[in-house]
Amino acid sequence: MSEVPPAVSDLPVLKLLNVESAYGPIKAIRGVSLQVRRGEIATVLGSNGAGKTTILKTISGIIDPRKGSIEFKGEDITARDPALIVQQGLSHVPEGREVFPLLSVRDNLLMGAYTRRDRDGVARDMEAVYAYFPILKERATQDAGLLSGGQQQMLAISRALMASPDLILLDEPSLGLSPKLTKEIFEIVVRINRERGTTILLVEQNANMALNASDYGYVLENGRIVMEDTCARLREKEDIKEFYLGMKEEGVRGERRWKKKKNWR
Repeated sequence: MSEVPPAVSDLPVLKLLNVESAYGPIKAIRGVSLQVRRGEIATVLGSNGAGKTTILKTISGIIDPRKGSIEFKGEDITARDPALIVQQGLSHVPEGREVFPLLSVRDNLLMGAYTRRDRDGVARDMEAVYAYFPILKERATQDAGLLSGGQQQMLAISRALMASPDLILLDEPSLGLSPKLTKEIFEIVVRINRERGTTILLVEQNANMALNASDYGYVLENGRIVMEDTCARLREKEDIKEFYLGMKEEGVRGERRWKKKKNWR
């Protein structure tokens, strides 16, 4: 993957500046600043509990930040109502999918388009998501709760697309999926980005898959961004190879880097 695909603009569609969020007295993210350029896939890497999901929830308005600002398409959306943020063109695919289990696949998709009034456009997008995920067309009348985990993930991504968003927040799409299904999901995510120009901010524990699919990456540790670069360059950094890609060096040098892990800057 090239470092900067032709469709990527230098203009950021999303900017976070010194954002801090907490659950009660516990700070989950601490002074996070990042930006996502229009047309790119950006990823936030980090271990479980690092604060990745909190970043997405704060952007989409589910959690109000205690400090900092969030700008989407040049407008301040800090602590704005989530429904208004969706109307502005931002869709959130949450961790764990959260489909409507008692509604049919088709009705789940229509729920994603509830803010739209362009019936012809909704119909076209329905056919587009069926082309990305043909199994959803086969199961269109089936209750979503009866789908497999992988099929529910496909449905969750497709429901987000039905809003015709400028930006999709995608939280742990590989969670609970087999390697084969994970590969399929990521291939479709890249296709959506390249074919539709949809900007994507992805958080993921599967660092190898995320780095190969994305253009730019941030490494989050204990609620702070400790490293950022193009994904092509991140893949070559020794710290990333060792701690996220499983390419651990033996001997003294490996032990030395392990001790220095907490001091990445």
